[in-house]
Amino acid sequence: MKKLTILLLLSSLSIFAQQKTSGTVTLQPNMTANFTLDNATSKVTLILTGPSDRWFGIGIGINQPFAMGAGDVLVYTTSLTDRRFVGTQAPAVDASPDWTVVSDNASGGIRTLNLTRALTNGDTTGSDFQMPYATTNSFGIVGVRAATATTTIAPHGGNGSGGYGTASFTTLGVEDFSLNATQVYPNPSNGSFTVKTKTGLDKINVYSNTGTCVKTINVNNADASEVDLRDLSTGVYLLELLNSNDKSWKKIIVD
Repeated sequence: MKKLTILLLLSSLSIFAQQKTSGTVTLQPNMTANFTLDNATSKVTLILTGPSDRWFGIGIGINQPFAMGAGDVLVYTTSLTDRRFVGTQAPAVDASPDWTVVSDNASGGIRTLNLTRALTNGDTTGSDFQMPYATTNSFGIVGVRAATATTTIAPHGGNGSGGYGTASFTTLGVEDFSLNATQVYPNPSNGSFTVKTKTGLDKINVYSNTGTCVKTINVNNADASEVDLRDLSTGVYLLELLNSNDKSWKKIIVD
């Protein structure tokens, strides 16, 4: 029995070790990127934030100095477009978009996008940056955005307007797969937000700052749940996250 328990534990740990995360990388004021590579699903998840009143974009696999000769880029205007850099003009839209928008939320002047794509693909025409799980340990990224509120893409103004960063990956451990590692975004929000876990979620109890339970949401073992508290007053709430094996608390600000 002890041997079986150890084998099951080792098997669980091998599953946990199949994800790498960059953590949140700040590129510009109100612009961040967080990449998670999943070996089991062969997918990359990108949580990207930017200003909600103007276009913004992220270049992947781009290092300083930023030359717009070729490279993988995502741009948000009124929706997300998968593009590639072609000189100094506006990046060209890929014929075959590869990123899927899981959620798109704007609150408090910040837009939060939850995006996913295959780690590797054959789209060389679109200059897609490849992220094989075994060998991807870091890559350069750049964030650019309009200087004023507009959704019309224009030249970014040269090297000085790019915000540079490096996505450096670490392998997630056992603690990262508990409910303590749950992500709640955007936060603050307008009351509509996402709760994302890596271990599954059964129920969310919502408490006011006076300790009163004001709402219970059953989510049926989901790993990503869209929560709507827009029927509640603005303020600070505590989320009690529950599944059959674990419990954790997160704070959400509704403005």
